Amino acid sequence: MLLRLLTIAKNTVLETLRQPIYIIIILSALLLLLLAPSISMYTLDEDVKLLRELAFSTLFLAGLFIAVFTATGAVTEEIETGTITTVLSKPIPRSLFIFGKFLGVAGTVILAHYLLTAAMLMAVRHGVLETASDEPDWPVIAAATAAGLATILISAVLNYFYEWNFSASAIVTGAIFASVSLLFLVFVDRDWKVNPSQNGFHIFDIYASVLLLFAILIMVALAVLFSTRMNVIFTLLCCVGFFLLGLISDWVFGRFADDYFWAKIGSVLIPNLQTFWVSDAIYEEREVPLDYIFMGFYYAVLYISGILFAAIALFQKRQVG
Repeated sequence: MLLRLLTIAKNTVLETLRQPIYIIIILSALLLLLLAPSISMYTLDEDVKLLRELAFSTLFLAGLFIAVFTATGAVTEEIETGTITTVLSKPIPRSLFIFGKFLGVAGTVILAHYLLTAAMLMAVRHGVLETASDEPDWPVIAAATAAGLATILISAVLNYFYEWNFSASAIVTGAIFASVSLLFLVFVDRDWKVNPSQNGFHIFDIYASVLLLFAILIMVALAVLFSTRMNVIFTLLCCVGFFLLGLISDWVFGRFADDYFWAKIGSVLIPNLQTFWVSDAIYEEREVPLDYIFMGFYYAVLYISGILFAAIALFQKRQVG
């Protein structure tokens, strides 16, 4: 049973990595992260804080769209094209199919989120050039450029000699070279000196990225849920609706939960994504404690479990033949 689950997840990962929309979203997010330091320089005294908020917003939105489009490609398209009947004709329960699809989509989302987080950390370390006399962080520029060129070169070689899919190879090799670049920057400061204590990275940014990943995985589960019954457009609309309601859940439901039954139900059914968004901590210059990360993890696991069980229940009666 476990082998079948992993096989479904592996095939989903491979199929998703080859989807053009997957790499398009990642490239668009990388471009926004590249431009974020320049966009943030037009504020007065909040440059770095705005840079962080722009970077986190990019991570969040990129994860949302990757979750929706990859989930619909993994579930909806298989149902509409009828290829799912080949899978379900084998001794594979529908519940196993849903869990396998979720794991596969989650794997590709985690890979994309890791790559974008690496780019975000580099952008935040480079910072905003507030005055004309400020020097760029040349180690960051050199490391990012080297990682990008190496990714393109290796992916082109693999595509030419071994006929590997270029976009899939680029994402995987890009994540590897981004890790190498980050490791280099951990030890090297802005002045090309080995000085880990002044590397410019902050644990706050890593914690914030982890919390956003939990929220994105909830959106992956929701996308799988809606994909069992809806097409791409309706899945996107429902996910965006849940995303927006989740960000304002405290304002829409939370303040009325003690007085109105509908608000209490809404606060339970709609995941409170504000839990994973730490923009208040950015502007109030507060740290995110490790205990809060574990609380977010448990919160996400509970919601993901409930959503997946609902997806299985909806998929049990779905006509796929």
